Amino acid sequence: MSERVPSPKGTALTLLAAPVAVGAGVLAWSLAEAAWFHRLHVGEVRPHPAPAGFTVLHLSDTHLLPRLHARRRFVRSLAQRVQPDLVVFTGDGISSPEGMPALLDALDGLLDLPGVFVFGSNDYVGPRMRNPLSYLWRSSSGSSSNVRRLPAEAFAAALRNRGWLDLRNARGTLRVNGMTMSFVGVDDPHVGFDSIPPDEGVRGDLHIGVAHAPYSRVLDAFREEGCAVSLFGHTHGGQVCVPGRGALVTNSDIPTWRASGLQGWPGLRPDGLALTPRPPFAPVPSELPDDGRIPMWVNISSGLGTSPYAPIRLACPPTASVLRFAHPGDF
Repeated sequence: MSERVPSPKGTALTLLAAPVAVGAGVLAWSLAEAAWFHRLHVGEVRPHPAPAGFTVLHLSDTHLLPRLHARRRFVRSLAQRVQPDLVVFTGDGISSPEGMPALLDALDGLLDLPGVFVFGSNDYVGPRMRNPLSYLWRSSSGSSSNVRRLPAEAFAAALRNRGWLDLRNARGTLRVNGMTMSFVGVDDPHVGFDSIPPDEGVRGDLHIGVAHAPYSRVLDAFREEGCAVSLFGHTHGGQVCVPGRGALVTNSDIPTWRASGLQGWPGLRPDGLALTPRPPFAPVPSELPDDGRIPMWVNISSGLGTSPYAPIRLACPPTASVLRFAHPGDF
């Protein structure tokens, strides 16, 4: 009885099937993970000097479209779920003109609270279809004449009309939970819109820096003028993270291990830690440069959305940040 010998062609197809199946599984997982709108990262911030205890909700990169109902429901739930004292929105809120009323509706409960905002480039122009792998070798900040303008100024006016501070290359103060908070903000550094506004020396009980993209020049500027805390978005936490490496890109000039989380600048945090939450299976340095000054607390949000042309996340689920500022009595 003769044995049937597999043909070379059949063997090749069998070998090819395994990586194709794995790739399809990873893609399916990444598409599903991008829709897991349930995660809040709660971090404790202890600036010096410590203000009275309060809570900040940091939202970023919602990239909203009207059809994204789960994302809209999640944002709408945060007013009651978190009950923050202050809301900080770091941009890339919409992905189409129709996204503006959808986002304003989702933010409605939060707009009754003290808030501040800056914009990212995708609040000015709509995202473009492009090869997502291009993020691995070059920045996404290139310009094009073939862009779709978004209603950024109408969006900003709607937020201002509800009492939120517009911090695009601007400063301002708010009374929050019995304290005076001072703010400095810049427009999106990723596309060169940033310009530190003139400093008239106004400082509240807490001085906070706000920008969309975490570029080192902005981090340095905020720290130089004495910000205790600064908040950024833009990175999507790397959007695709892999074991042993973590985020592959930040789409800015900061190291990939800084892609998201509560951290310090330029060294470790004032409490001596590097980063929380620590990315699983990814290297995080235990020692960083120290120039002898108190480092600035920094929160980089991994955000809630993606470009509609790359709706995937891998080991980096959508996240809103909740920062609990410690009461002096907690020390």
